[in-house]
Amino acid sequence: MPRPVAGTALEPAVRREPQPSFAEFVLVIALMMGLSSLSIDNLLPAFSAVRSEFGIADANRMQLIITAYMAGFAIMQLAWGPISDSIGRRKVLMIGLGIYTAGTLLAIFAPSYEVLLAARAIQGLGAGSARVLSIAIVRDRYEGREMARVMSLTLMIFIIVPVIAPATGSAFLMLGDWRTIFMSMLGLVLVVVFWFGLRMPETLHPEYRRPLSLPAVASGMRRVVTTRASFANMLAMGLAMGCLMTYLGSSQQIFETDIYKLGPLFPLAFALIAICMGLASFANSRLVKRLGMHRLSRFGMVGFWLMAMVLLGLAVLFQGRPPLIYFGIVMGVAHFLLSLTMPNFNALAMEPVGDIAGTASSFIGCVTTLMGAVIGAVIGEAYDGTIFPLACGYLGLSSLCMLVLVWSSEREAAAAAPAATPALVAGE
Repeated sequence: MPRPVAGTALEPAVRREPQPSFAEFVLVIALMMGLSSLSIDNLLPAFSAVRSEFGIADANRMQLIITAYMAGFAIMQLAWGPISDSIGRRKVLMIGLGIYTAGTLLAIFAPSYEVLLAARAIQGLGAGSARVLSIAIVRDRYEGREMARVMSLTLMIFIIVPVIAPATGSAFLMLGDWRTIFMSMLGLVLVVVFWFGLRMPETLHPEYRRPLSLPAVASGMRRVVTTRASFANMLAMGLAMGCLMTYLGSSQQIFETDIYKLGPLFPLAFALIAICMGLASFANSRLVKRLGMHRLSRFGMVGFWLMAMVLLGLAVLFQGRPPLIYFGIVMGVAHFLLSLTMPNFNALAMEPVGDIAGTASSFIGCVTTLMGAVIGAVIGEAYDGTIFPLACGYLGLSSLCMLVLVWSSEREAAAAAPAATPALVAGE
């Protein structure tokens, strides 16, 4: 009897997993992360239209559109990672994107502001899967400085989304109403579903599959908290996220309506600052292998703290309303420096816990996102028509972040971290 040949009737062909190139891998991960960013930033120009349609008297209440999304985004992250550690990354991502799609459809047909907020929370619940799994997948394949490099390249592409998001949101408002923006979100999530489904293999190492149980999840979270490097960099990341969410929540009022009254030029001002962040991520991808994650993240945070001091000085000097050129330059430099910290904080927090990447990414993502959402909401509610709340928030948060970094010295973090786990590098 002849030996069976693969692909003949005697032996079915073995399905080969797709193997995306490095560039395609980065693009897919960036698109997954970009889904959450687009879901925030392209709605900013629509605040006035939503407020008018639903008769919202208090302009500060419009920030709940972001807060509701971020709350759902944070809470569900606790579940996505542990589930993916048990059944794999691909299945969990598809479930999460299905929930995001349901929330998007509800938002398109929302009859009231309260239903719109509920839809945004549902969107956030689903989008949390893309955030958690994008980081877990990167950690499955890379480690150390190479992981930081991939995260920087991913964030560089990811930040392009905020550059164009307010402009595209404005364009959709010209083509229709604010509901048209949600239709664009529906189109993007379908692209992610099909591209990921066709081209990305399962990346969870078989030996790292964990039982889906509360004790196993609690054990993973406890390990993050008791590993000094992971815990300290998680807190630092959360404080940095608080700075970013503070800016996102008040940017529309600062640039478009209250202080600088830029109107339709608001997307341009927003894009210029986002470009600075993208340039920082590109620079970080080039520098991190030479200088290291610790050094770059510390340099970025000290620089951001100094720029926060300058921003507060401008607020005092100009009664909370400095000239646009001064404010724009300081914000551009500050956010450039802030973007040197976040990918490195993330990589440093994930580095010691690669064997529980899903659970660790969930817990770290939940904590940092909740910190960002709560901090952004509190400082956003304090907005008073000046940049004082923003400047004070930046200075206070960056000061706390530096205290956390001092508490966790590099030597202590290295001593506390367990041995690095092997990573499946692309092409191996």
